[in-house]
Amino acid sequence: MRHTLSPEQQIVASIRRIMRAVDRHSRRLVEAFGMTGPQLATLQEIERLGPTSASAIARAVHLSQGTVTGILTRLEARGLITRQRSSTDRRSVVVAITPESKRLLDTAPSLLQDRFRQELERLEEWERLLILSTLQRVASLMGAEGLDAAPHLISDTVNLSEGGVLTTDYAKTDSDNPEIPKS
Repeated sequence: MRHTLSPEQQIVASIRRIMRAVDRHSRRLVEAFGMTGPQLATLQEIERLGPTSASAIARAVHLSQGTVTGILTRLEARGLITRQRSSTDRRSVVVAITPESKRLLDTAPSLLQDRFRQELERLEEWERLLILSTLQRVASLMGAEGLDAAPHLISDTVNLSEGGVLTTDYAKTDSDNPEIPKS
């Protein structure tokens, strides 16, 4: 006999499906490009902004300065960006993409939020506002309204097919952020 899930169970199942979709997309990025969602978003913003400061990049990708610094270090080690002291202000460092990152960006897939935004744009205004209101309420019910959140659909961890876990660059930087239970 098949049991019908309660509305509460269906809500939790829907949230878990969303989290799995984000994890799956993050895993595909790492497997196909050796790059995490935050790294790709950072490169895209550097390309869009042109040579700029790390703090401007952090604001553009809605990540902490410390997280962006770690991302930039990994991107620089791979030869995808350069960091040089500003000629006008020696205290400032300017970040720029390299020709290698330009080639990578030309072949990289879109971030998951790009597809999601396209689908949202197809909805009526009232539908978008209903979704927004509902999701804000869900975040509140989960006690997550005070957590910092980037407007990018990226995952803190990428579960690899062999069962291992690869920690990505979107590190929690606020000590009072609770750990998200792993499923």
